[in-house]
Amino acid sequence: MGIAKRAQAIKPSPTLATAAKAKAMQARGIDVVDFGVGEPDFDTPANVKQAGIKAIQSGFTKYTPAGGTDELKEAVIEKFKKDNGLQYEKSQILISCGAKHSLYNIAESLFDPGDEVIIPSPYWVSYPDQVLLNDATPVIVETTEAEGFKLSANKLARAVTNKTKALVLNSPSNPTGLAYDKRALEDIAALAVKRNIYVISDEIYEKLIYDNFTHTSIASLGPEIKNLTITVNGVSKSHAMTGWRIGYAAGPKDVITAMTNIQSQSTSNPTSISQKAAAEALRGPQDFIQAMNVEFDKRRLYMVNRLNKIPGLSCLKPVGAFYAFPRISSMFGKSVGNYVIRSSGDLAAYLLEDAKVALVSGDAFGADAYIRLSYATSMENIQKGLDRIEKALQALR
Repeated sequence: MGIAKRAQAIKPSPTLATAAKAKAMQARGIDVVDFGVGEPDFDTPANVKQAGIKAIQSGFTKYTPAGGTDELKEAVIEKFKKDNGLQYEKSQILISCGAKHSLYNIAESLFDPGDEVIIPSPYWVSYPDQVLLNDATPVIVETTEAEGFKLSANKLARAVTNKTKALVLNSPSNPTGLAYDKRALEDIAALAVKRNIYVISDEIYEKLIYDNFTHTSIASLGPEIKNLTITVNGVSKSHAMTGWRIGYAAGPKDVITAMTNIQSQSTSNPTSISQKAAAEALRGPQDFIQAMNVEFDKRRLYMVNRLNKIPGLSCLKPVGAFYAFPRISSMFGKSVGNYVIRSSGDLAAYLLEDAKVALVSGDAFGADAYIRLSYATSMENIQKGLDRIEKALQALR
């Protein structure tokens, strides 16, 4: 008797672990600046909250269809048509308990033992573990800072084997904040079609973009790639609704049907109240997103500028999401007191204990030479936290 091997093969989410440790320190009265958080610090828009309240007051508190309400599916269909030029039927849409849940449903539906799933690094922490949990093999393909942390078609071609089942793309990216332009996606799409590879396109940060960058959904690049693509999105980041737990996926009917069947036997329907709120988020006024982006942009420019002025650090300017991903490898081998910095994990631990700044080490994302900082916090916190980081790094010798 014992724990299943698949459960033993994975680790707890490093981002959630960092958040828990920071919150525990704050609960003890310690002033911790938290750069580890992966959620907007803005409140859910008032019209969205009112839709949830109205759902409660009107008694919309029972089960819904396992795959989501028709109302929300129709709102998602309208969103894809308006924003991405994509046409779907309701049978091609699944509403889940967050985008992470959508991704897990995809993994359960597609992967078998022996399958390989290509994941570019740096990657979001859950991608490899979701593959492992479904008895497939994650194939990590490293991308570099010089490449803008983007997978090229050439690198993809070299990684593809006769066991390759899928490619995971995340644009804009967590943790780098960088994104794929249309030309890069066209090259990847051509190869995916040629080799008959599914593309799992995580576009949860689609609405958080800067510098006039244009987001492109890879599924919009033609009917052949659309038939191989499962697009994942949600309202958590775009409408500051992380706790409402609503994500959605669009893709081939047979894949969505399988995902829906799996969901019906695991969680059943997403929360009824949250579905009403999400429909309002997608169909109601969208000016909230622009206002949030304006503030995020100010923080982005300040944080990246400050990071690049700290001796030994360098940071590409992100075009999306709310993360900075500076290189910190010049700190390796340095020490102060009992702290010796040999890895990004060592540096993250030092900064949390000594500077009282929480962030996520790059090894969690498959990139040990980096750390991830979120600017989804106030400008006051950003200034204070970066002051602390700069002082702590200056103490290393």
